[in-house]
Amino acid sequence: MKLAAILVAAGTGSRFGAETPKQFLTLLGQPVMRHAARALIAAGARLQPVGDAAAIDAALAGLDHLPTVPGGATRQDSVRAGLEALAGHRPAFVLVHDAARPLIPEGTVPALLAALADRPGAVPAAPVADTLKRVADGQILETVPRDGLFRAQTPQAFRFAALMDAHRAGITGATDDASLLEALGQAVAIVPGSESNIKLTYPDDLARLEAAMSAMMVPRVGTGFDVHVFADNRPMVLCGVAVPHDRGLAGHSDADVGIHALCDAIYGALAEGDIGRHFPPSESAWKNADSARFLAHAAERIGARGGRLINADVTLICERPKIAPHAQAMRDRLAAILGVDTGRISVKATTTEKLGFTGRGEGIAAQAAVLVMVPDQAGAGALPQTP
Repeated sequence: MKLAAILVAAGTGSRFGAETPKQFLTLLGQPVMRHAARALIAAGARLQPVGDAAAIDAALAGLDHLPTVPGGATRQDSVRAGLEALAGHRPAFVLVHDAARPLIPEGTVPALLAALADRPGAVPAAPVADTLKRVADGQILETVPRDGLFRAQTPQAFRFAALMDAHRAGITGATDDASLLEALGQAVAIVPGSESNIKLTYPDDLARLEAAMSAMMVPRVGTGFDVHVFADNRPMVLCGVAVPHDRGLAGHSDADVGIHALCDAIYGALAEGDIGRHFPPSESAWKNADSARFLAHAAERIGARGGRLINADVTLICERPKIAPHAQAMRDRLAAILGVDTGRISVKATTTEKLGFTGRGEGIAAQAAVLVMVPDQAGAGALPQTP
C-alpha cells in the first residue's frame, strides 16, 4: 500500500449545535463525510475511517474502505488509533483528514505528496487575510501582527513512519498532526490551501458549502422510453404501485413500464447505458423481479457519482387503466425509492386519441425525463460493471 488516508469522524460537533454530529449531516443529498471519503478514494488513497462504526459504515455504504476503528477521547487519540490500524499495511504515505471538510480542492493531494519528496510532512494552508485582535472580556487587548500567519487545513500529508513515531513520542495536547512533527524539530512544508476547503463548524458553513459545491456541478438531462404489451394472469404494477386491472403487462421482470422508462432516463443522464445493460433480461435472476430494485440501483449510481436528482417527470401513455386516481401514490412510491422529496417527482398520463397500439388497448407506453446534477469531472460517464 503506497497511500492511506485516515478519515477522522469521531467528533461530536458541539459547536455546530445539532443533535446529529456534523459529519453525518446531509449535504447535497449525501452525508458530509461521504463527500470527503469519495475525494480521498479518488485521490488513490486506501481509506481508514475512525469513529462510530455503525454510523460511519452507514454513511459510507457502497464505498471501499478498511474496517472502521473506534475513536479516542481526543482528536490526537483518534488519529493514533487510525495509524495503529494501518501499521500492518505499511503504507509509505498517509493523509489525515477531518470528516467535516467535504470539499478537497483539486490539486491539493498531488501538491502534498510532491512536498513529501524532501520533507516528512506537508500541510495545505491559506494566509490570514483579516486583521487579528486579541480579546478578553469583550474588549480588545491588542492587534496581533498577521505577517507570516496561515490557517492550517486538511488533509495533512506525512511519511507514515514519521507520523507514527511522532504519535508514539508521548507528546500531548496537539490540535493537528503537523504540530507533533514540529515539536520534534522536524520540517513541515506548506502548500497552497483554498478558501473552498471549508470545515463545517457552524450552521452558516452548511450554506457556504452547498454554494461552493453546487458551483462545481453541472446539469445532466436524461430521457427514457419503454413499452409493454398487456398480458393475462399478471398483476398490473405501474411506478411501483399495484393498480387494479383485468390484465397486467408482459415482461421478464414485473414489467413496470413507468419505472423502466425512469431508470433509462437516469442511466442516460449519467451516460451509463440503459436498464438492459445493468439488468439483462436474459438473466434468470431478474425474472419477475420487483422493478423497485432497478430504480434503487439507478439512484445509487447518482450517489456514486456524487450527484443528486433535481426532478423526474414520468408520463404513462394508455387508454386504460385510469392513472389519475393512483398518480399521487405513484409519486410517493418513486420518491421513496429515489430518496427525494415527493415534490421532485411528477407522474401524469395521456392517451393517443385511440391511435396506435396504445389507442387500440394493446399495451402501455411510458416516457420519462430527469435532471441530475453531477460534479464537473473529465471522463465522467464510463460504464460501471454490471452488478
